[in-house]
Amino acid sequence: MAELPSAVTPSDASPASIAYRSGLEVIRAVEPRIADAIARELTDQREMLKLIASENYASPAVLLAMGNWLSDKYAEGTVGRRFYAGCRNVDTVEGLAAEYARDVFGAAHAYVQPHSGIDANLVAFWAVLSQRVESPALAAAGVRQVNEMSEQDWAALRAEFGNQRMLGMALDAGGHLTHGFRPNISGKMFEQRSYGTDPVTGLLDYDALRASAREFRPLILVAGYSAYPRLVNFRIMREIADEVGATLMVDMAHFAGLVAGKVLTGDFDPVPHANIVTTTTHKSLRGPRGGMVLCDDTLAEHVDRGCPMVLGGPLPQVMAAKAVALAEASRPEFGGYARAVVDNARALAEGLLRRGAALVTGGTDNHLVLIDVSGYGLTGRQAEAALLEAGIVTNRNSVPQDPNGAWYTSGIRIGTPALTTRGLGVAEMDEIAGLIDTVLAGTSAAPAPKGGLSKAHHVLEAAVAEKVARQAADLLAGFPLYPGIDLS
Repeated sequence: MAELPSAVTPSDASPASIAYRSGLEVIRAVEPRIADAIARELTDQREMLKLIASENYASPAVLLAMGNWLSDKYAEGTVGRRFYAGCRNVDTVEGLAAEYARDVFGAAHAYVQPHSGIDANLVAFWAVLSQRVESPALAAAGVRQVNEMSEQDWAALRAEFGNQRMLGMALDAGGHLTHGFRPNISGKMFEQRSYGTDPVTGLLDYDALRASAREFRPLILVAGYSAYPRLVNFRIMREIADEVGATLMVDMAHFAGLVAGKVLTGDFDPVPHANIVTTTTHKSLRGPRGGMVLCDDTLAEHVDRGCPMVLGGPLPQVMAAKAVALAEASRPEFGGYARAVVDNARALAEGLLRRGAALVTGGTDNHLVLIDVSGYGLTGRQAEAALLEAGIVTNRNSVPQDPNGAWYTSGIRIGTPALTTRGLGVAEMDEIAGLIDTVLAGTSAAPAPKGGLSKAHHVLEAAVAEKVARQAADLLAGFPLYPGIDLS
């Protein structure tokens, strides 16, 4: 297996131990319960099989970059154009983060201020709307530039754009709430329609998507997913967007690390094909919790207005951590890590299939696997709780045409970025598939108070949970997390 990046290497041992032990002592002097919770979190993460597809382990360098006096600085604006004095160090930090982002992803422009993936998507939506408002055609029709618009102009614009259209992936097909669904602000900004997957194969049907786009004619076509275990052809997506005059936006929050590691290239790399790309900086990219926007030159000035358009003041300490994480992602060994993530996901899928599990689309091409647990007689909520009881951390997720809805669900989503960071490989993935199957096969739905079976509660024999938890702990013992950090 290729050498992994620095998140788990012992070379950081002595400085990292001193840094974190000292930091906890400082915190404990003010509020010991917070220090204890932080220390317990490390213990929990060390002892449990982390299979949540959207989680990872950031390196000590990334984590330490967030805990410093950069947090004390206000820095509204962009590099060289701040609304506060004394921002030269923030300019350095933000400039380096953006430079690394452009280099790692091959993007024309990078905006590293968003605090989360949702914030990054909001910046993208408003950038697209602003660009359309400032287009020559609208200007010729008498619409003013954004910075010259009166309150009456904005009122007219809101009315004009009140039913503007967005076409995004359906939630039960693997899409995300921020892609135009009512519980999120995007569903209030846009009239939304969803595209799904083939009811038999679970795969994207590009012909059906094209037909829907022709009929609906969206302003924004959103590609990207949170629970789709296959690749997306972004060249085709751009062709569809261009055909109907839409802006192609790709949310690559889940698979950004696979793009950075050059596992997804050509038609499967969104950056050369999309007008605008959003992402988180954690998940497979293994950075701090935060967001980022990449775009072409036509959208750059609009994206850079993210603060104060929809963002609060930038978080300089998090931008510093983004720069460190992107520096790590620029190293050749990160490509080895990204390839191992995919190899491990495929091995995990194959191990589950051999044991009779039903997988959405029958497997995976990326970092995640979606198990349909209805074959075990369970809801996703029951399966999630039973696995946690046995030391395996996952999350429930809808499957296509899910009869149990978005709360109870019929699926479990699992992913390999975190365990790959710890150094686990293909052989361990097969063992983990066995542990998952043992738990699910040994779990049953609990009786409901008024008869029938509960969708929420489960029954798992304590002996089974304890055995699997011991096996999981034994497996993880060979792959210590942050081995250079000793808090005792």
